[in-house]
Amino acid sequence: MARFEHPYLADSPFAALAHRGGGLENPENSRQAFSAALGLGYRFIEIDVQASRDGTVVVFHDDRLERTTDGHGVVSEQAMADLAGVRMEGGEPLLTLAEALETWPEARFNIDIKTDHALEPTLELIRRMNCLDRICVASFSDRRLRAARAVMGKDLCLSSGPRAVAALRFAALGMPMPVPDVACAQIPLTQYGVPLATAGFVRHANRRGIAVHAWTIDEEAEMRRLIRLGINGIVTDRPSLLKRVAQEEGVWPE
Repeated sequence: MARFEHPYLADSPFAALAHRGGGLENPENSRQAFSAALGLGYRFIEIDVQASRDGTVVVFHDDRLERTTDGHGVVSEQAMADLAGVRMEGGEPLLTLAEALETWPEARFNIDIKTDHALEPTLELIRRMNCLDRICVASFSDRRLRAARAVMGKDLCLSSGPRAVAALRFAALGMPMPVPDVACAQIPLTQYGVPLATAGFVRHANRRGIAVHAWTIDEEAEMRRLIRLGINGIVTDRPSLLKRVAQEEGVWPE
């Protein structure tokens, strides 16, 4: 399998990423989920971050609290002192990004910055904790990703936004396109009905030193298909299943 330069990816030819810690097996973005995934042998945890009104970065996906907690309202409109009283399914308090990085120093976190409000405090925390070797920054916003690169420099492991994915897709089809300034392309199976996770896409990206991770894959047959075509990583809500499949396919990192 392909090898990659950034420390986040360098020693993991196949990256198994627990999506939000494995949201179909444990409460998403929770201590319970992260501990369970790491207990299975996972090295990579995909997480989302929002920021409180006063700039504390919390591990949380939605803009609002209602779906996964007993709280109410918009995360970014509440002070951290108020968010501290919110409880997730199972009774856990919200986890801050600083707590996650400190609690699991062996884990590699794929950090999806969900809002513009969370961008600056997330980057400041990463810089303060000096953890560039074990984090990758992702976002669906090209602007946020450009800002992250500008602030953190070349040592940041940066995932692809929509523009980078489009450039790789067209270049894989033979069109002249610049090589995106990313370490990994994290992609859905299709975009606008067009297949993305193809052997040609993976080969093209790998030749340019870019890892390809597919999300979010929860079916066994799809996991096997992607592994066999040479995908470099899979993001899943079912970490127990992916571990078994990866072991059987001979790509699980023992």
